[in-house]
Amino acid sequence: MPPPARLLDLTRLMSRLGKGQPTGVDRVEAAYLAELLVRPDIVFGLIRSKAGYLLLDRAGMARFQTMVETQAPLPAPDMLSRLLRRGDPPLAAAETAARGLATARCLPIRLPALLRRHLPAGFTYLNTGHAHLGARSLAANRAGGAGKCVVLIHDTIPLDHPEYSRPDRIENFRAKLAATAAGADLVIHSAQCTRQQTEAHFARFGRVPPGLTAPLGLAPPPPVGAPDRSTPYFVTLGTIEPRKNHAFLLDLWDQLYRTLPASDMPHLLIIGRRGWSNAPVFARLDNLGPLRDFVFELADMPDAEVTTLLAHARALLFPSFVEGYGLPPLEAAQLGTAVIVPPLPIYRETMGNYPVYAALKDSYSWLETIIRLKDGTTAQEQSGTGHADMVKQAATAPRWSDHFNLVLNSV
Repeated sequence: MPPPARLLDLTRLMSRLGKGQPTGVDRVEAAYLAELLVRPDIVFGLIRSKAGYLLLDRAGMARFQTMVETQAPLPAPDMLSRLLRRGDPPLAAAETAARGLATARCLPIRLPALLRRHLPAGFTYLNTGHAHLGARSLAANRAGGAGKCVVLIHDTIPLDHPEYSRPDRIENFRAKLAATAAGADLVIHSAQCTRQQTEAHFARFGRVPPGLTAPLGLAPPPPVGAPDRSTPYFVTLGTIEPRKNHAFLLDLWDQLYRTLPASDMPHLLIIGRRGWSNAPVFARLDNLGPLRDFVFELADMPDAEVTTLLAHARALLFPSFVEGYGLPPLEAAQLGTAVIVPPLPIYRETMGNYPVYAALKDSYSWLETIIRLKDGTTAQEQSGTGHADMVKQAATAPRWSDHFNLVLNSV
């Protein structure tokens, strides 16, 4: 018996068009788009725009995928987008482009009728990006003939650690989680520890939907060329926001500068765009002083170049206060690059003994490890895990094929 038709929500990816390199959540939605397009099953895409809903058939989804992957220039906003998105020109252009791909569109109140007209009854609605996730959207899909509503919850950081979230997003996320608790037929979790946290919140909302733990896959592009390795360098990767704790790394490099001669100083490559509410760190990056020859900020780099730098780094330094899944450490491990992280539960679950674990209060251990790695001692040798764990980590790195075998066989 063939699987039911699937309707993938693409609202998040649409909203990110024209806004630089994708985030981790963006990459997950893009992976679902790519996987559903290579399967022969019936598939549609759904986008919530300011003016209403856009429905994409397989051909429209394929063209949308090309736009996402190539980051091609977007068309000039049409009159409707100029009127409705005056404060956000990139989003106005993205919605204009998406309307050009739609096989049908409607006002929000007409979504159930549109879905009944174009999709076979019993289809599965998939939301993997948290955008356009709420009680109304789930109810509209159900009224339009959805047999299952499936939601991927990445983490619950906005509720567990509100100090690392934008204030205006905390209650919005709470509403999304409450809607998922009430209306989802299946919730996908990327790890057991995040599942436990999410289901604890569901219980407080009064219902724990059936869950499926399916680790997210890795698909970094192959490295291109090789960087200058005459000076050893370390990498940190991710949006420059308070949760990622870049201030800690700048403090470490200050201490290294006071300890080592300039000829022995390693470089720190900070790869990622600037985020929100991090003015003290931005000020330090804008005024590095004597560190300007050793600390470099790199924004919006192509994925292949990031992979190249990561593959040849002495280590990935990832001192986050909290993580939902933590893709960069997994990507570094898959490349055989050393990883230094704090002992968060998610890393213990997904990476085992591969990283060097160092508490954020123990800056001495971070400095000692960095100096040893700078001088050529591997993190695996230092932690006692050796080459065998490096090989094991690369061999057991999560694959998208495993993720989709679990998920799509269930929906």
